Amino acid sequence: MTARVIDGAAIAASVRADVAREVEEWVAAGHPAPKLSVVLVGDDPASHVYVRGKEREAKAIGMLSEIVQMPASATQDEVLAQVKRLNGDPEVSGFLVQMPLPPQIDANAVISTIDPRKDVDGLTPSSLGKLVQGEPMHVPATPSGVVEILRREGVETRGAHVVVVGRSILVGRPIALLLSGRDANATVTMAHTGTRDLGAVTRTADILITAMGAPKKITADMVRPGAVVIDVGTTAVGVTESGRTKLSGDVDFEAVKEVAGALSPVPGGVGPMTIAMLLVNTMRAAKFLAGA
Repeated sequence: MTARVIDGAAIAASVRADVAREVEEWVAAGHPAPKLSVVLVGDDPASHVYVRGKEREAKAIGMLSEIVQMPASATQDEVLAQVKRLNGDPEVSGFLVQMPLPPQIDANAVISTIDPRKDVDGLTPSSLGKLVQGEPMHVPATPSGVVEILRREGVETRGAHVVVVGRSILVGRPIALLLSGRDANATVTMAHTGTRDLGAVTRTADILITAMGAPKKITADMVRPGAVVIDVGTTAVGVTESGRTKLSGDVDFEAVKEVAGALSPVPGGVGPMTIAMLLVNTMRAAKFLAGA
């Protein structure tokens, strides 16, 4: 058996095309173009790459985009002041504060200050609370991207046993909440680094989702034959000959490909979906703020 390789880039392109049509119809109806703002604090190279990608993709589908660049020496009060400004700016549909933040900044305090209506990252206590209640406004982009991949790939979640490896508030926990909800209706087991005999747990999965950040931790003997495997883990493991960062997922791709029924690669799997779903949230925020 050789797994079907899931083309996350193609799925993300389809999602972006859908949002582009929404933006076009929205503007044609007399509304201002949705605007996505990103607060970028410091000089983290990866963050700069991610933020420029978000700006590029937003503009490509007809949205407005703004990067609020702040120095690594910015104080807590200065960052909070920018968040409050964006909360009150009627031209901004949604925004996020790019993580990680410099050590002098309390990330939880910053996130908690974001207006939940504009929280396109879905990380405020209000957003996460609504997700727990089963009535989400904005769902974190990576988890919603995973669910969208499963939907567009025709993977049946109702009644399926899903094992999520990873318990972070950014990925693991929201994915577990989404898939155990009434819409997906799966039975979800959450595993993590403290799970005894991890392989015994992962082998029970119809759908295995890994979000550990542990390169090639999931080996072929840990996967049930025919299972759908979604690899969210992304770890820098070196540099390619062309000078680009070499990435590895949690899954030993070449080995697991011979066992799984379907498998998402790293890169090119879940990664492209994160920005695509962020654009979905921005469009949703624009409509919500306009009372549409």
